[in-house]
Amino acid sequence: VREMLAATVYVALLGCLQAQQLQGHVSIILLGATGDLAKKYLWQGLFQLYLDEAGKGHSFRFHGTALTSTEQGQEVIAKVLESLSCPSNTAPSRCAELKAQFQQLSEYRRLKTPEDYLALSKDIEAQVQHEGLREAGRIFYLSVPPFAYADIARNINSSCRPGPGAWLRVVLEKPFGHDHHSAQQLAAELGSFFQEEEMYRVDHYLGKQVVAQILPFRDQNRKALDGLWNRHHVERVEIIMKETVDTAGRTSFYEEYGVIRDVIQNHLTEILTLVAMELPGNVSSPEAVLQHKLQAFRALRGLQKSSAVVGQYQAYSRQVRRELQKPDSFHSLTPTFAGILVHVDNLRWEGVPFILMSGKALDERVSYARVLFKNQAYCAQSERRWEAEQSQCLPRQVIFYIGHGELGSPAVLVSRNLFRPSLPSASWWEVTDRPGLHLFGRPLSDFYAYSPVREQDAYSILISHIFHHRKDSFVTTENLLASWVFWTPLLESLAREVPRLYPGGAENGPVLDFEFSSNRLSFSQPPPEQVVPGPGSVPTPSHFQVLTAKYRHSPLISAWPEELIARLAGDIEAAAVRAVQRFGKFHLALSGGSSPVALFQQLATGHYGFPWAHTHLWLVDERCVPLWDPESNFQGLQAHLLQHVRVPHYNVHPMPVQRHQRLCAEEDQGAQAYAEEISALVTNSSFDLVLLGMGTDGHTASLFPQSPTGLDGEQLVVRTESPSRPFQRMSLSLPLINRARKVAVLVMGRMKRDIAMLVSRVGHEPKKWPISGVLPTSGQLVWYMDYEAFLG
Repeated sequence: VREMLAATVYVALLGCLQAQQLQGHVSIILLGATGDLAKKYLWQGLFQLYLDEAGKGHSFRFHGTALTSTEQGQEVIAKVLESLSCPSNTAPSRCAELKAQFQQLSEYRRLKTPEDYLALSKDIEAQVQHEGLREAGRIFYLSVPPFAYADIARNINSSCRPGPGAWLRVVLEKPFGHDHHSAQQLAAELGSFFQEEEMYRVDHYLGKQVVAQILPFRDQNRKALDGLWNRHHVERVEIIMKETVDTAGRTSFYEEYGVIRDVIQNHLTEILTLVAMELPGNVSSPEAVLQHKLQAFRALRGLQKSSAVVGQYQAYSRQVRRELQKPDSFHSLTPTFAGILVHVDNLRWEGVPFILMSGKALDERVSYARVLFKNQAYCAQSERRWEAEQSQCLPRQVIFYIGHGELGSPAVLVSRNLFRPSLPSASWWEVTDRPGLHLFGRPLSDFYAYSPVREQDAYSILISHIFHHRKDSFVTTENLLASWVFWTPLLESLAREVPRLYPGGAENGPVLDFEFSSNRLSFSQPPPEQVVPGPGSVPTPSHFQVLTAKYRHSPLISAWPEELIARLAGDIEAAAVRAVQRFGKFHLALSGGSSPVALFQQLATGHYGFPWAHTHLWLVDERCVPLWDPESNFQGLQAHLLQHVRVPHYNVHPMPVQRHQRLCAEEDQGAQAYAEEISALVTNSSFDLVLLGMGTDGHTASLFPQSPTGLDGEQLVVRTESPSRPFQRMSLSLPLINRARKVAVLVMGRMKRDIAMLVSRVGHEPKKWPISGVLPTSGQLVWYMDYEAFLG
């Protein structure tokens, strides 16, 4: 019995060992294997994966593929494989042996037609069967332009998926779209072929060791950071990527994408979310990290044109003309430099500026994220007696130093007067002082500085994560689309912006320096005399002053957008001050939509004499959605005005579109309730000032052409139907609007030119053009129209 038991145990152990030795065969197919990215990083990353995983149970085969002919491709791949390097601690003889093994396992083939994909799949199956292996899975790394993704995805899905029980992983390189719409289209197309679990979108910055350490660092130092990582202690956050190289040889790509799409929308935005997001309980959970990232995206304040400054190095247009055969008269508007001011509107970060900056042809190559803390100390002794570990007068900062620059290597730095950080001792070691080296104006000795024990290339790390199915280092579809939702409006607003020219390199001097206040970012110095001519001879604001005239027999004020908004904000403040002096309160009714956003921001940041404590805020109209919904007019008012000024909460009067957990139900009588509230609080139901807009169809408030209610009659507040979603609305009626002491109509943008011209000629026809029915009974009507709406 004992012998039989021993034999059984032996067989079981042998089976376990064999299972361990034969975990399965992995095929890695590199598409675009002869391209620059593959030659520079990806083959080396695949070799590193082989070095790390050889002998651990999996067998490998590496298939380099491209559209290049077989003979030419084999020649390129042979040179690349010969140039591969081993870790520095590998003996030369051992390195030669490992390279020879890897070369034996690597091949090149042309992969173009559906038949090519089917042949590849059959070859993999035949090899696995011939060697008596089990197929574990296939990795397809698409190092190709995004326009090729759809055809490749279709071919993989139809002809090259592994069989049952084996996994598929498809790796995609940026760019993932050009804006939100194109990103959605690409995501939908890829989603029709692959499951989310099968896709790995690479942002190689997430593979950089310091970036990958941000969340673990915050987690391991929770106790020290919990009281510091917030608006009460952080002065600002800088997320920077500077490059000395220009775009020579890449102008075709750069003309389409520019610096914001190339670097800021992805690399720097990922870092922003890692710094700003709330820490999940488990930072190792990809699902929890994704949800907290999405929360951070939802808290980002929308960007305006004034949130950014853009530049272009002087030689860029010349390079574009040469490389893309453009005429001598061509001047590109593509930015090669951008500085962006971002705000995170939540309790942790409210009011803290996040500065994102990147550019080509700058004075140094360096990348970092720097959290600078407020300094509220005064030190009685002179500066020469301040001690780095004790003096609170020295700068206090945490720096995630991603690479290059003066330090020359990745590092995490913490000011000694903050706390001694905790990092994994097995993989991070403390850097010794380097006399004479200064970072951000302070000697290295002022910091606790830690660097990786073993520096690794980002692509090698990411390829390892793909193999080990670690999804936390990759960009999900939700994450990607959230980023594009945030960046697309700014990109559209900057599309015709003429960038500031800069010479490049050390000669830039202070020409790109910028400063910020509240929501605005601007260059510190006036523009140099030489500028890039924009498209056409567009007049500039200096050609006009604020124009006053008549429109529909009422005063018209016209100006460029900034001057117009400033004038309207000043007029509203003057009306508020007068009303409070006479009556003790000011009743202001505001419209929603996009036009008033700039006005709200102007009132919030530039009018400190505004009597907010005595102001009642009402809504002119509201969509029948919950008040927290992004489409809610109240939500827009909250985001752009209310959270920045001190209006007593009992003076804020949102429309009751949601009652009894229902939206605009007739039996809930929300419109009647709002009318009763107005009658009770507003004398004679006459607002001191009503702000309206005008739609391209002539509607105003939520009173649309042919509306059966609200254009006349006794009702003060009505339920209406919109021709576009969300269809149900609530609105003040024309009779109530016309009781106001003053009505201001704000009309902005070239899209309003046609309706502005039409309305200027029509009479009192509110059924056709509701805006034509706006005429205060005993008050004043003033039109505020920018030059594009007024002059076209």
